[in-house]
Amino acid sequence: MKNPKRFEIWLVNWNPGRGSEQEGIRPSLIIQTDAGNINPNYPNTIVVAISTKGREVPFHIKVKPSSTNGLKSLSFIKCEQILTISKERLVEKIGTLEEHYLKLVEEALKLILSLET
Repeated sequence: MKNPKRFEIWLVNWNPGRGSEQEGIRPSLIIQTDAGNINPNYPNTIVVAISTKGREVPFHIKVKPSSTNGLKSLSFIKCEQILTISKERLVEKIGTLEEHYLKLVEEALKLILSLET
């Protein structure tokens, strides 16, 4: 079984996609707590989609590619695309999101879920 950690970036197999969902093998950011990720009785994790297409809106976090995060081109963490997926969809870890993006992601998630900030 794969053991992702919070704020790691993994390639995820999104096939088969439905409607406007992601398709193919694409990067995603793990946002579930590590307690949930390591629980052997819980086979799922929570992710947000990452795409090379995004807009200048508060819940799209622009990320520059680096050897740390493993992204190959300028990308957007799309915090409105929150999904619970089976860990079986995880293909491989490609990197870890840098520290300076973490607060931006957390604030965007609070905004999109209308949680107190």
